[in-house]
Amino acid sequence: MKKNQLIAAAAAAVLGISLLSTGTVFADEAFRTLDEIKESGTINIGVFSDKSPFGYVDENGEYQGYDVYLAERLGEDLGVEINYVSTEAASRIEYLQTGKVDIILANFTVTEERAEEVDFALPYMNVALGVVSPDDAVVESLDDIGEDDQVIVISGTTAETYLVKNYPDIKLQKYDAYAEAKTALENGNAAAWANDNTEVIAFAIENEGFTVGIPSLGSADTIAPAVTKGNETLLDWLNEEIVALGEEQFFHADYEATLLDTYGADYEDTLVVEGGAVGTVETEAE
Repeated sequence: MKKNQLIAAAAAAVLGISLLSTGTVFADEAFRTLDEIKESGTINIGVFSDKSPFGYVDENGEYQGYDVYLAERLGEDLGVEINYVSTEAASRIEYLQTGKVDIILANFTVTEERAEEVDFALPYMNVALGVVSPDDAVVESLDDIGEDDQVIVISGTTAETYLVKNYPDIKLQKYDAYAEAKTALENGNAAAWANDNTEVIAFAIENEGFTVGIPSLGSADTIAPAVTKGNETLLDWLNEEIVALGEEQFFHADYEATLLDTYGADYEDTLVVEGGAVGTVETEAE
């Protein structure tokens, strides 16, 4: 290694800067700019592989769902191939900060805390928290949770954060994967499962014997794509793209292609955000 390279490497180590073979360095985070992504011919998009109907792998090994439908359009409009990277909820920020993905499209709820670590684009969906429980012991209030009861949450989700902050006495049963959480609830291992209301509503519809006793918990929030902090070129392109897609009612088409069978038409205008414009949010299921 030449002297100048040694000096650069030493300086990077002192400053805590990651040096990657490709991509731009920004503080402790590495990312690829819009031009670099286009030049490579491939974009890396983080999605869920086990959260139907938003992001999942079908029987043919293909990624499907609401987030994937959007990802396919992004790849098409960028003119690049998509490399899907399966992520868990707790890994979403890490995958961006380490350059493992360029964009996260994994049902990512926008929060102030997360916005300090990643940059969110305009939203494309409304969401709140909800709680699902067995029909024979429906939880209609968190005050119904007994001293010895447990509530299932997915690690790294807003449900976990909300319960830890507002109900510290409730015992949490934490899982990394959605499939594990669902199995635990089906097996009667906990009193309830708290998660995005879209997820728990879908679970109750698809699984007989369960009821969403709390369809809206906490504040009404939004779901949005996220990029690595400081990746302005990719963020700007995403925002322009979301506005343009809204003009053609793309996200309603996405809903009808991927979510209609699960939620029906009644939820469409409640859940869909077109062009990043958030209107009045209905937070209770009817």
